[in-house]
Amino acid sequence: MKKKETGLLWVFLVISVLRINAQTTDSTRFDLDECIQYALRHQPAYKQANMDIDIANEQVKVALADWLPQVNFNYNLQHYTQLPVSLVPDANGVKKPVKFGAPNTSTLGFSLNQSIFNRDVLLASRTANDVRTQARQNSTGYKIDLVANVSRAYYDVLLSQKRIEVLVADTERLAKSLKDAYSQFNAGLTDKTDYKRAIISLNNSKAELFSSQQGIKAKYEYLKQQMGYDSTVNIAIQADKSKLEEKIIVDTSAGINYDNRIEYQLLKTQQRLQTANLKYYKWGFLPSVGAFGNYNLVYQNDEFAKLYSTDYPNSLFGLTVAVPLFQGTKRIHQVRQAELELKRMDWDFLALKKSINTEYTTAIAVYKANMNNYLVLKENMDLANDVYNIIDLQYKEGIKTYLEVIVAQSDLRTAQLNYFNALFEVLSSKIDVDRALGLIQ
Repeated sequence: MKKKETGLLWVFLVISVLRINAQTTDSTRFDLDECIQYALRHQPAYKQANMDIDIANEQVKVALADWLPQVNFNYNLQHYTQLPVSLVPDANGVKKPVKFGAPNTSTLGFSLNQSIFNRDVLLASRTANDVRTQARQNSTGYKIDLVANVSRAYYDVLLSQKRIEVLVADTERLAKSLKDAYSQFNAGLTDKTDYKRAIISLNNSKAELFSSQQGIKAKYEYLKQQMGYDSTVNIAIQADKSKLEEKIIVDTSAGINYDNRIEYQLLKTQQRLQTANLKYYKWGFLPSVGAFGNYNLVYQNDEFAKLYSTDYPNSLFGLTVAVPLFQGTKRIHQVRQAELELKRMDWDFLALKKSINTEYTTAIAVYKANMNNYLVLKENMDLANDVYNIIDLQYKEGIKTYLEVIVAQSDLRTAQLNYFNALFEVLSSKIDVDRALGLIQ
């Protein structure tokens, strides 16, 4: 091999490193907490979920407004082309047609209605807090999903980033080994198969490195999508390996508390709303009571120009009671339907508890398996690093063959990649455990 070719390999190595750094150049750097906080401020779907809380508040206020006095104003203007006629008896008792009223009439009326008892407004007041709570719980449920999704996307990018770092280090080692193998070939200590094997290994490492560099771009885009980040702006992530290792610890002895799960809390709220709905139908047998008052200004005149010169006011107030006597057994069936729907929710609670138990059992089993795998692979990585350093030294002293060096390098790279894969898997499974226990808030 010519020195020019060896130089080109080193140039490629520098370019590879620059490509990796290009992702983080002039980019905003985020750790996991910063990614989550940014998502909670900018993720469109989560912003919509928060707006649903405001919408629910307004819906409650709309329903409660019916408790307040309802004041209306009416204006009427009319002209008779023919006055109405009534039959009026004369002095002899003979009914004769007589025209009544004025050709021009106008009325200005004010009315006031106040609900005293009405099942619709009573239901609105009884369920106002639960309706607001339900909207908040729906938003919280989406928030938990968002935190979990952003965390997984973050760890996925971090894994790809660590994978690239491993491959860069592997490429550096292979380039150095190639240089050593070529030097030993020129010195007549080995044949040309050693440095050709080095070229093959280096080419494979470069191809894998390039593939990983392209793959991480898509993972960054997915992370930005989950965060609600501008897709045209670069971001970079940062993490302390020691802190990551601290985050993998889970108390596997902790039991399930169903009340910690937002799904269980939401189902309880729906149960209260369904109970209120049952009462609403039972109230259908009660009368509706309301008060009213009217004040009218009536204007009448034969001449339109003088219509508003004189007014004839009238006013009244009263009480209304509407009693539903018979509605074809409709109310009876509505009550029965509401009772069955409420009773049906007992099965919803049972099904949810079973689902949570299964989710937790699966999550904790996967976590324990991944945790064990992580500890084994962490030890393997340390051992592979020691083996490589020893064999590399022995090769330089002529004790080991170059093939053994290549095998040791391959084992080290595999051990490092497996370690970071295991770390990602245990972090991801911890998210599932935390979610099953209701610890993501």
